[in-house]
Amino acid sequence: MGKFVFEPPSDEEIDHSTDGESEEEAEEEVEVSDDEEVVRKSKKAQSPWDFSSYTESIADEHARRSTTSIDYKISKALERRPIAAAEEADSEERSDSEIEIQDGYRSEEEEGEDAPTTSGNAKNAFFSSADGVTFKANSFLELHLSRPLLLACEELGYVKPTPIQAACIPLALSGRDICGSAITGSGKTAAFALPTLERLLFRPKNRPAVRVLILTPTRELAVQIDSMIKTLAKHVPSIRSCVIVGGVSTKVQEAALRTLPDIVVATPGRMIDHLRNSMSVHLDELAVLILDEADRLLELGFSAEINELVKLCSKRRQTMLFSATMTEKVDELANLSLNKPVRLSADPTTKRPAALTEEVIRIRRMREGNQEAVLLSICSKSFTSRVIVFSGTKKAAHRLKILFGLAGFKAAELHGDLTQAQRMDALELFRKQQVDFLIATDVAARGLDIIGVRTVINFACPRDITSYVHRVGRTARAGKDGYAVTFVTDEDRSLLNAIVKRVGSRVRNRTVAEHSIQKWSEIIEQVEDQVSSILREEKEEMALRKAEMEVTKAENMIAHRDEIYSRPKRTWFVTEKEKKLAAKESKDASDKGKGSGRSTISAEQAEELKMKEKRKREHEKNLPRKKRRKLEAAREMLEEEDDVKGGEKKDKEKKDKEKNGISLVDVAYRRAKAVKAASKAVQAGKIVKKHVKNPKQPTQSRTDEMQELFQDDMSEKKQKRALKGGLKKKSSFKSKSR
Repeated sequence: MGKFVFEPPSDEEIDHSTDGESEEEAEEEVEVSDDEEVVRKSKKAQSPWDFSSYTESIADEHARRSTTSIDYKISKALERRPIAAAEEADSEERSDSEIEIQDGYRSEEEEGEDAPTTSGNAKNAFFSSADGVTFKANSFLELHLSRPLLLACEELGYVKPTPIQAACIPLALSGRDICGSAITGSGKTAAFALPTLERLLFRPKNRPAVRVLILTPTRELAVQIDSMIKTLAKHVPSIRSCVIVGGVSTKVQEAALRTLPDIVVATPGRMIDHLRNSMSVHLDELAVLILDEADRLLELGFSAEINELVKLCSKRRQTMLFSATMTEKVDELANLSLNKPVRLSADPTTKRPAALTEEVIRIRRMREGNQEAVLLSICSKSFTSRVIVFSGTKKAAHRLKILFGLAGFKAAELHGDLTQAQRMDALELFRKQQVDFLIATDVAARGLDIIGVRTVINFACPRDITSYVHRVGRTARAGKDGYAVTFVTDEDRSLLNAIVKRVGSRVRNRTVAEHSIQKWSEIIEQVEDQVSSILREEKEEMALRKAEMEVTKAENMIAHRDEIYSRPKRTWFVTEKEKKLAAKESKDASDKGKGSGRSTISAEQAEELKMKEKRKREHEKNLPRKKRRKLEAAREMLEEEDDVKGGEKKDKEKKDKEKNGISLVDVAYRRAKAVKAASKAVQAGKIVKKHVKNPKQPTQSRTDEMQELFQDDMSEKKQKRALKGGLKKKSSFKSKSR
């Protein structure tokens, strides 16, 4: 069976005009034609995504915070010291990079079946069989959708359902639990949005409630899904949805949740925050729970929050899980209380789009310091627009943004250190093609469907196959061509071999010209002072901003003291410190490789113990002052005893170690030294030596005998007092005020 080719793009903008046609020519065709179908075909479809309407503008945010943007700082730096970029390379006829086919990277399963499969095998009894499931449909009319939804699909340019849509929509309409996976860009968002909206058309309208909860790992993906749902439901105004993510005012979100929208698209942490601290917010009447990018949500960083949300949801619900790399761990899926789920896999062997060209740039050990120069070189010649660059850390992404700006490239950055308004603004600029490069961390690797991305550059090699699949999935979506370029150091070669074998593709080797790398290395050395000054200016601005926030907080506490203390205290499911620890444990577990199952389990147990300790501390805070102080004093005493025992244990181990490692001569020497010290102590009167009666010794006088008896008696009394004093219990509680 041949490979599936997407006829119409799903979740993407359709461009019916050819590459040489302009928008004006398309409009002329619309005016000349009288047939409605020709009008619809020649009309350019609207983009379903809109990021700008979800947060305030970036200019308003900078005005409110009295800060300046990074682009303003870069422009000021260029005004102070303009960079003369060499234009000699532009005039050269030959390219800066040469491409060679890298042999030996052939997949072992290239000739396997490409047919979609279901979970009807007897090997895994957790999934139920799906007899009669088909992955083919000629049109959305065959899927039994209502006219308003069909009209919205037609306006978006959806003509023929993709395999995952054709298989998922009928099952979802029947209320079955689903675990679905398909390649990136295959229309998974519409696969769960359309049946959900169809079911909501027949809900009891006189009883409003939150009936659908969609959970995503990132804020940007949540905004994208909500925008898609509003576009599909624009002909059904009675269906309402809202977004609940971090980085946005909680008061506005509380007001939106109190209106009881039909659909809530949220990130797990902020949703739990509202369920614990917001009044009149519950999930008692939830009918559908959807986990997009489910494999990421079931990882260590989100697993505890997901389990908590599942407990708060109604048991009589439909659960659907979707991802391009669906987890196969039945234990993780069983925790979600799935009811005989159906396993749908639209592409069991093909883990990459067919139109994707993958390339590798080898970074030798001696050239690791010139990695930024290599990136700037290929971005100046080979890949000049619609490029996403994935970096490993937030600091690296910010540094690349500054370097790109100083080099004259139009770039935007997307990572966790930015505010929500800045993140949305970066996506909107890249979507509208106002910038050519988007420099991002793995925040942008999951689910984001940005139209027309031509190239993905992995500046930092991904840690595993899952990250690689999701990163390169931002390009070559819905049958369009795309490039994926990965920087590979000597330490990443084994990972590259594993990735290529799993993906099943031939990887090209790209070699960058030496003179180009040298040119950009010199430019980077010239701008290092400017990069440092920009980072210093940002640090000073941030310190000033924090000081202003503290002053504002103190003023509010003074002005609105009674109102603030009258509010109920907010409780947190997971603190920021615990989030960082969980993220670190998750990263360590993923770095250990496939054999990290035990470490993951122990980390989850550690997280549960932390939560128990946290609940215990919260209970202690509500106790009276005297009891609380007694508990604190008892805890301090236990800690001191543990420290003492630990010290004694260490001393004992040290002594045992010394005894085992000392020769007989040294032991004899130390014993002789101890006997000599004891005799000196007896002569000084520090130790009273009992005299043994010896008949050969001359008889003592009566006075000497009485003195000796008196000294013996006094020494026995001292020893008894010392023993009694050692057995005395210390005061169990001592007031801290004393």
